[in-house]
Amino acid sequence: MNYDVAVVGAGVIGSLIARELSRFNLKIALVEKCNDMAMGTSKANSAIVHAGFDAKPGSLKAKLNVEGTSLMPELCKTLGVPFKPIGSLVVAFSDEEVETLNELLERGNTNGVPGLEIYDRANLKEAEPYISDEAKAALWAPSAGIVCPYELTIAAAENAVVNGVEFIRNFEVKKIDFDGNSFTVSDGDTTISAKYIINAAGVYCDEIAALIGDTSIHTTPRKGEYMLCDKSIGHLANHTIFQCPSKMGKGILVTPTVDGNLLLGPSAIDIEDKNDITTCADTLSDVLEIAKKSVPCLTTREVITSFAGLRAHCDRNDFIIEPSEKNAQFINVAGIESPGLSSAPAIALYVKDIILKSTPAEEKNDFNPVREEPVRFRHMSNEERKALIEKNPAYGRIICRCETITEGEILDAINAPAGARDVDGVKRRTRAGMGRCQGGFCGSKVVELLAQELGVEINEITKFGGNSKILYDRTK
Repeated sequence: MNYDVAVVGAGVIGSLIARELSRFNLKIALVEKCNDMAMGTSKANSAIVHAGFDAKPGSLKAKLNVEGTSLMPELCKTLGVPFKPIGSLVVAFSDEEVETLNELLERGNTNGVPGLEIYDRANLKEAEPYISDEAKAALWAPSAGIVCPYELTIAAAENAVVNGVEFIRNFEVKKIDFDGNSFTVSDGDTTISAKYIINAAGVYCDEIAALIGDTSIHTTPRKGEYMLCDKSIGHLANHTIFQCPSKMGKGILVTPTVDGNLLLGPSAIDIEDKNDITTCADTLSDVLEIAKKSVPCLTTREVITSFAGLRAHCDRNDFIIEPSEKNAQFINVAGIESPGLSSAPAIALYVKDIILKSTPAEEKNDFNPVREEPVRFRHMSNEERKALIEKNPAYGRIICRCETITEGEILDAINAPAGARDVDGVKRRTRAGMGRCQGGFCGSKVVELLAQELGVEINEITKFGGNSKILYDRTK
């Protein structure tokens, strides 16, 4: 249990950092307090790869956003993760907001964002036929795209594990001691040691830093609530459609997802409870009404689920990626709010450079950067499906009818490196339960397959770890 580096937090940032460090002859632990990776901000955000025109010029956000966005397409290809370079539009509804577009254009040019252009009303309507008649103009950013944040996180963690990283689940860091050479990290029951700690704990970064006496970070959870719509109205937006930003963020957007749904949101409300991911009917109603300002024909009829996520807002209004003033072997990676997902590939490289400056390590000869793309039966031709079923009949049994997910895909998800251990883990890896019925038909079979593959009683299977058991006990 002795490591060179312990990465605390298995979100998209921590997982990509662990993967990047796994290129080198370092012993690395990826430590996560939950039952799976991608359980915090990485499972519930807008899934946008931002172009980079919004961040303040000269900030770390601006630098890493533009760099990360340029790296994202190739990274997703290497890790077998869907990415779509659909571009984004910031829409102006008044002459004053048109001026804001010009300011964003100038800022984007300063940040080095390629291809920015102001669309007039005619060009905007051609790009987005369902856009509001009130829209006057838009800022077009062709380098923006969409990705699935939890699939990217899972793929990065899997690839890190294949390359030697140890993924430690259900390890909530409660105490950190330092003996002058290395840290001892404890969850109250188990202890590990590491020469370096990378604090990538999202909204909990301030609490983890405080364990070494570093009180320089203050994280405010900023809640964002979303509505996810059925694929039947996915055609209502061809690109990510923003409204002009405010001091609380980039505002309510309307965007396709990589799987063909339509996503509306998020709200932006600062809260105190770092575990509060509840949704509110009034807030969601506001989200819909503001989204209708962009696309008026939206209704609640096609909304299949709603959810909330928390992003880590820090007082500095910029990313904090640096060794702690209390201990240079403790690296804070804090305040990673939007555009954190877009910046994630560049953040991983940035942190890697910090570590290697302190502890030079040779690159492995056998590092494998490729994570083989998982089977996605729903995207295959009939000929490809037939060939696959002949090799393994499990792919011929449809478990999730809404999303056309097979038993073979679910078994793959459970048995993958750092594979699924609960129902939500299967859901994020395969989309079983993400369709119109939200798991009403496939849920029981997923529970059965988890129990079968993990070798446990069926009433031990949880929704997302901890005490979230699906079944309490057997009936007589």
